[in-house]
Amino acid sequence: MPQNNRFIIKVPASSANLGPGFDSMGVALDLYLTLEVEVSHRWEFLSVTDELQQLPKDETHFIGQIALQIAEKYDRVLSPCKVKMESEIPLARGLGSSAAAIVAGIELADAVGNLNLTQKEKLLLATELEGHPDNVGASLYGGLVIGCYRQNEVDMLSFTNLPFEMAVVIPPETLLTKDSREVLPLAFSRNEAVQASSTANLLVAALLSENWELAGKMMGQDLFHQPYRKPLVLGFQEIERAAKLSGAFGTALSGAGPTVICFTEKEKGRQLSLDLQAIFPEMTVKPLQIDHFGSRVKVVEVY
Repeated sequence: MPQNNRFIIKVPASSANLGPGFDSMGVALDLYLTLEVEVSHRWEFLSVTDELQQLPKDETHFIGQIALQIAEKYDRVLSPCKVKMESEIPLARGLGSSAAAIVAGIELADAVGNLNLTQKEKLLLATELEGHPDNVGASLYGGLVIGCYRQNEVDMLSFTNLPFEMAVVIPPETLLTKDSREVLPLAFSRNEAVQASSTANLLVAALLSENWELAGKMMGQDLFHQPYRKPLVLGFQEIERAAKLSGAFGTALSGAGPTVICFTEKEKGRQLSLDLQAIFPEMTVKPLQIDHFGSRVKVVEVY
């Protein structure tokens, strides 16, 4: 990274699972984690976002640790950087904040260390750190992603031209993914596995063929995680019912929750958001679009 250059790293939020696509399906959202990076004499992480003020301000910051870990893997020593951060992604709400941070750390190491990583190499690194490819894949590639992770290998496809919009209903309380995973069963019977996977398969086909009614039906028939996590999310059934009456074709937990994501056809997301905000004034409701580009790094010339 040249001394007189600045990098802007921009990483989108994500929503994982979409109901039955557990740990394999995600969608990139137009909320962003943005890093402004320049070489400095020491590591420094500064935030203009209040929620991030509590985090470490030196190289022990999570993003810094990821960047240093990736650089070490490739036998590189990173020059210290001053990193200014701004985030629109709420923490511990099921909108991929940790995945975005992981992707940002990888992009930071790649840019500053001149690693020249491919997208697939970045995806494997991010998936190994996160444990599953749904959120990190969406943040890297953009669009709707479907991935499969096996030991030392990950495959993924991204679809960026799907004409649907979303509204997310974000409750004030947080829910850590590790806590919500503890309620999940360790195993499924063969019949349960067949039914659960066929539901996910049909969801993919319905989304790609723009059969919104069927897609919404499949979102609601997940067997992998939502039956066990819904009780942890206060008001899920009320939100689901209100969203359907307001024109949503489907509703699901966003990742592990507690955010609920509601899907609607193109040009209807803003009205859906307004309707839901009026019904649930104690929650934060945002209209969202699909981010079609994934993470990007822009070099800013400084003269």
